Amino acid sequence: MRLTPSVIPLSLYLHMPWCVKKCPYCDFNSHALPPSSAGKWVLDAELERQYIQALCADLEAQQSLVQGRPIHSIFIGGGTPSLISAAGYRQLFQHIRRQFLLEPDCEITLEANPGTLEHAPFESYLEVGINRLSLGVQTFEPHLLQTLGRVHSSMEAEQAIRLARQAGFERVNVDLMHGLPGQDAAMAVADLQQAHAAGATHLSWYQLTIEPNTVFFRTQPVLPEDDALGEIQDMGEHWLRRQGYQQYEVSAWAGEQPCRHNLNYWQFGDYLAAGAGAHGKITQPEGIYRFQKSRSPKDYLATVPAPLLQWQEVTETELPFEFMMNALRLTQGVPRAYWEQRTGLPWESLASTVVELRQQGLLGMDPQRLVATEQGLRYLNTVLERFLQD
Repeated sequence: MRLTPSVIPLSLYLHMPWCVKKCPYCDFNSHALPPSSAGKWVLDAELERQYIQALCADLEAQQSLVQGRPIHSIFIGGGTPSLISAAGYRQLFQHIRRQFLLEPDCEITLEANPGTLEHAPFESYLEVGINRLSLGVQTFEPHLLQTLGRVHSSMEAEQAIRLARQAGFERVNVDLMHGLPGQDAAMAVADLQQAHAAGATHLSWYQLTIEPNTVFFRTQPVLPEDDALGEIQDMGEHWLRRQGYQQYEVSAWAGEQPCRHNLNYWQFGDYLAAGAGAHGKITQPEGIYRFQKSRSPKDYLATVPAPLLQWQEVTETELPFEFMMNALRLTQGVPRAYWEQRTGLPWESLASTVVELRQQGLLGMDPQRLVATEQGLRYLNTVLERFLQD
């Protein structure tokens, strides 16, 4: 295996680990805000300063992984990244621009909660270079917001979308869940309608799943039956298509531009990662590696610059599943050439399985693309199992 990292796009993920409180469905690396002298909705200024400083040191230590590439996109996730002040982001981005070359049209996304006390004025994020917002609404239905443990209201959610657009954000994603306790198809479609009417340009619309190590796993809510879930999916997708949204990934719908950062994940690109619990993937000439950082903010701050924990090569037997697990999430798949370019493995190592799946109607027949058919997307887990190797 011999790879050429310079031809593989490089993104950057930054993790901000704190939330106002932990939601009962959330299995992400998020932690309730520690007590603050400034008030319960505010991250302590000294803790913010220490964390921004740690991120800068962390990124500086990853310089050797860049290998001459510009940063293709930046995604700031969490947690609730909008709890960090605009001044904190200004300092962070000044450091990033000194250390890295950013593509001229670099997409920079900030996840934000809609609550008015959980973010700075949206204009201040634009001023520091953030050009895309992702708002974690989940639903506009008041009683379902309460069930999900959200701290914003339906009115605040709608207002946040409108204010973001008025501030000048041309790209605003809204996260919405469906298949919620007691939810029917009409309620799910109403959520989509409300987000669209308020000005969303991109919708991440995904089904609630119960994950281990969450409150919902320990005390499971009653979710809609399979028939109801199917009706929600069918009605929602029909409505989205009628409004001109394009489904480019299993749960992502673009009214205008797809999310470039997520596309880079699904196309098996590379990404640096900084912050507590952040995961990265890097291509070196001799192989492909994954790494992560300490999940605990306290431990992360205590080990500045945070070491690359679990630095581990993705083996040749793992690569078919790893690559296809990402690529086949995209409704248009990826060019066949990406397989050799981004794994370093010959086409022959994949060809026989692809031929069989094409004959079964699960992969598309275009010889220049790797793409699941409509039936293949429906049975995607079964398709992916065919790429598992002992």
